[in-house]
Amino acid sequence: MKILLADDDPQIVRALRITLTAHGYDIITADDGASAIAATASAHPDIVMLDLGMPRLDGIQVIEALRGWTNVPILVVSGRTGAADKVDALDAGADDYVTKPFQMDELLARLRALTRRAAPAGPVSEPVVRFGDVTVDLVSKTVTRAEASVRLTPTEWHVLEFLARHPGMLVSRQTLLTEIWGSEHITDTGYLRLYIAQLRKKLEADPARPRHILTESGMGYRLVLDS
Repeated sequence: MKILLADDDPQIVRALRITLTAHGYDIITADDGASAIAATASAHPDIVMLDLGMPRLDGIQVIEALRGWTNVPILVVSGRTGAADKVDALDAGADDYVTKPFQMDELLARLRALTRRAAPAGPVSEPVVRFGDVTVDLVSKTVTRAEASVRLTPTEWHVLEFLARHPGMLVSRQTLLTEIWGSEHITDTGYLRLYIAQLRKKLEADPARPRHILTESGMGYRLVLDS
């Protein structure tokens, strides 16, 4: 069982790593919000343990970003004890909330409960995704439109592949930027606009009125397949 521990307090991280490792968990860590998103995308943990007060995207922003493309169980472990903080975290998509300081037995019980009711972590998709007259083969990494080959740049492919692996889901701009360019580029939204525009020119029947590669204003992008 792999747990991503996202917290910027090194003492808490060290203590939890020792205890959870002793109980058989495989621990990976992140010390800020952007790194937490990147680690989830690359390592596919079974559970995310998340503090709310982190730099470079706070916990609520991380939860919202993750819920755009994965159902991985999220356990908030935070020093914020107010009801409003708990409601905000749960409404954003967290599965459970534990306040600091906590009893380790309670934390372990919460983890076991999340494990029992968790769906398989990580994105699941078919090897071939189709929309309009476009076919995206995720195994051979090829794209055709009306049975003609479409040539994409490596970056265009990476953007399309990530969207195609999460069809119908809202993928936040921060998630795409982190996945493709790294966490240091989470504010470079101009990159995404450029490559999304290029993909629409190559894959949409009417790039000015896209039907499949959609922008969710202020949030991110969504690949809509045919119904």
